[in-house]
Amino acid sequence: MHAFVTSRIDYCNVVFVGAPKSVTNKLQRLLNAAARVVIGTRKFDHGLTQLQHADLHWLDVPERIKYKLCMMMCRCQDGIAPQYLAVHWSPVSETASRQHLCSAASHQLTVPPHRRTTYGGRAFAVAGPSMWNSLPKRLRDPSSSSARLLKTILFSEY
Repeated sequence: MHAFVTSRIDYCNVVFVGAPKSVTNKLQRLLNAAARVVIGTRKFDHGLTQLQHADLHWLDVPERIKYKLCMMMCRCQDGIAPQYLAVHWSPVSETASRQHLCSAASHQLTVPPHRRTTYGGRAFAVAGPSMWNSLPKRLRDPSSSSARLLKTILFSEY
């Protein structure tokens, strides 16, 4: 159950960045049902989210989306992402007019301007750098092991 359901929830969930809450709520309900089957609780038992976080070590759907998007940005930074995604990654320190800004020293990425408020912010070129820039400075450092720290920080938000 765990491998089948969570792999299907995580498949292409980066598409849901900035999506309405109604979309992610449907995925969250599916994840909750899978957790109830794995843990063996009934539908109206209390404390399911605590069991998901403490026992199963599962993130909620919005945090799963954030984790996957940040990991894609980390792969872009390491140079192991597909080329069609890597072209959307540019550090502030490489932009000629922004090299002397504080954001250049803190390993932030350039967020391109967008016009459409509904879909423009959901594009990978905008959502990826925006999400990366919202991370704590210690995670944006290229020498850190971002994957383990990122999941730890996302769990600490609970």
